[in-house]
Amino acid sequence: MSGLRTVLSSIGVIGLVGVGYGMWAIISPGEERKREMLKNLPEANPVRMEETRKRSALMLQVLKDAAETNDNIARGYGGQK
Repeated sequence: MSGLRTVLSSIGVIGLVGVGYGMWAIISPGEERKREMLKNLPEANPVRMEETRKRSALMLQVLKDAAETNDNIARGYGGQK
C-alpha cells in the first residue's frame, strides 16, 4: 500500500509541475511581443536615456558630498552644533 501511495504522489507532483509549465508557456509573451516591449522601454529613447544619465550623475555627486562631510544631513540643515 505504501508503494502505491508513493507512485500516486509522484504522479501527482509530476502532473502539477506539468500544469505549471503549461500555464507558464501560455502566459509568457512571444518573440514579437518581446521585441515590441523592448522598443517601448525608456532606455530605447536616446533623449530620455541621457536625462537618466544626468540625473544619476547628480545623485552620485550628492551622495559623494554627503559621504565627505561630517555633518549629519539626515537631521536637517545647519549641521551639528
